[in-house]
Amino acid sequence: MDINIQKFLEEPLNTDPYEFIEVKDFVAKPALDAARAAYPEVPGPGSHPSPGLKIEGAFSTLVDQLRGPEFEKAVEEKFNIDLTGRPTMYTVRGFCRARDGKIHPDSKTKIITVLLYMNDDDWDSSGGRLRVLRSPTDLEDYVAEIEPKGGTLVVFKREDHSWHGHHSFEGQRRAIQVNWVLDQGVVDHEQSRHRFSSRLKKLFGKKS
Repeated sequence: MDINIQKFLEEPLNTDPYEFIEVKDFVAKPALDAARAAYPEVPGPGSHPSPGLKIEGAFSTLVDQLRGPEFEKAVEEKFNIDLTGRPTMYTVRGFCRARDGKIHPDSKTKIITVLLYMNDDDWDSSGGRLRVLRSPTDLEDYVAEIEPKGGTLVVFKREDHSWHGHHSFEGQRRAIQVNWVLDQGVVDHEQSRHRFSSRLKKLFGKKS
């Protein structure tokens, strides 16, 4: 197993202002390097579903572990939640636009959000650092700021007040996002929506 589930279980669960956890070095370094080398090419900014992307090798293995039964069981234990029968979906991010990072709580169709950052081992920019927020309007009213360096995991339970966002950043910002969602209809709808958006980005060549 390339992901450190025991480390995840030992990390304290934060409850202010909502339930979230940050785990640094969640992925063994050799596996992380291999997955970064196999990172699929994405057609532009935003979230991209796996259909249409080249998902293979160590990257595919890592995604399978994030969606596997061992990690699901750990998430259930950590967040005291039953995910039986709840499907997962995942998207891949490669680039960030200057306008990205606006404050939001995630959609009501999501139950758990998992973010695994796949960037370099250091993040030099002051922008693009995820903030766990108390407010839907103020990026400075935060309880945690998370550097999106490679191997850092963030998991939170979606609530109406699970506000998060980041200061403006433009450039490469890689992340895998996995969600447990309400039902298969959510997966089908979201994948269709992301595929349409991805096709538009390919058509217009939006790489920034």
